[in-house]
Amino acid sequence: MTPPDPAVQAMLEGRRADTGRRRQRVIAALAEAAKDGLEVSVAAIARSAGVDRTFLYRHRDLLGQIHAQAAEPPTIPGGRGPAVSRASLQADLAAANARTARLAAHIRRLETRLSEFLGEQVWRESGIGGPDDTEQLKARITTLEQQVVDLELKLQDRDDDLAAARAANRELIAQLNRGAELTGRGQ
Repeated sequence: MTPPDPAVQAMLEGRRADTGRRRQRVIAALAEAAKDGLEVSVAAIARSAGVDRTFLYRHRDLLGQIHAQAAEPPTIPGGRGPAVSRASLQADLAAANARTARLAAHIRRLETRLSEFLGEQVWRESGIGGPDDTEQLKARITTLEQQVVDLELKLQDRDDDLAAARAANRELIAQLNRGAELTGRGQ
């Protein structure tokens, strides 16, 4: 084997040294993000370390460290315990929005009931309100509605009977006409 060209060897060593410096900057950026409770993502760490994101994707061990640290809950600066994560804040916001929607619907129902109650009260106190025997009137309405249904059924039965009688009448007339034609031809 031929010994490597010294210029090529120097370029390779320079490249390794540059990669080592970049790796150190990424590790330092990860440590700083953990210490200060900063956002941990590929883009944020790459920006903080001054490297391109492709550098992190080419070095899977660094990428794995970033993902592992991003999965852990961040700590509050000063080491006072875990800080609130973005996911927990989003979950809290979603829960608060759902609760707000439920409360708003409940308030609308209560306002409607209050409006109906106050309307009835004003109606009665004004003297132009309906009679107090509304239950009797409601029962009468129900009775009348049932009578209407019964009458409609009777009317339908009579319409059916009438249609059957008309059909029988047409058939009898047709038979009479055929009989008259046969009698007229026979003469």
